[in-house]
Amino acid sequence: MGIRDIPFMTMDGKEISLAAFEGKALLIVNVASRCGLAPQYATLEKLQEQYGERGLQVLGFPSNQFLQELGSNDAIIELCSAKYGITFPIFDRVRVNGRHEHPLYTELKKTADADGKAGKVQWNFEKFLVTPSGTVQRFRPRTVPDAPAVLAAIEASLPA
Repeated sequence: MGIRDIPFMTMDGKEISLAAFEGKALLIVNVASRCGLAPQYATLEKLQEQYGERGLQVLGFPSNQFLQELGSNDAIIELCSAKYGITFPIFDRVRVNGRHEHPLYTELKKTADADGKAGKVQWNFEKFLVTPSGTVQRFRPRTVPDAPAVLAAIEASLPA
């Protein structure tokens, strides 16, 4: 099973996989509404608006792994919509580390960051760019979504 075949759940309880976004570059982010990095939501939305027509799809995966996510899917969606105007998909909560981590994150975490370090997700808003060809690049939480390295990776993964 490839990374695009791993099932996960939508906010409304339907099973889906990354295969639903075939041909797109996917920016996968573990999000948390009460995190100090939550303003990155706004930048992620800007990236979706800027690059969406060229084939980028931002995907948000709420995680309470670091105890900074709201208590229900409805509350998460409400905050994302009202405060940040999010239009990209936000999925059901996942665990990103540990014994019960989601298989999608088990696969994503095999990818090393710019310093050559793979392994655990350090914090909320860690970003993984999955190119249409299946290559994965990793950006740690404090790397903002519009950092030059992230933008260069997005540009390289999209058609001209």
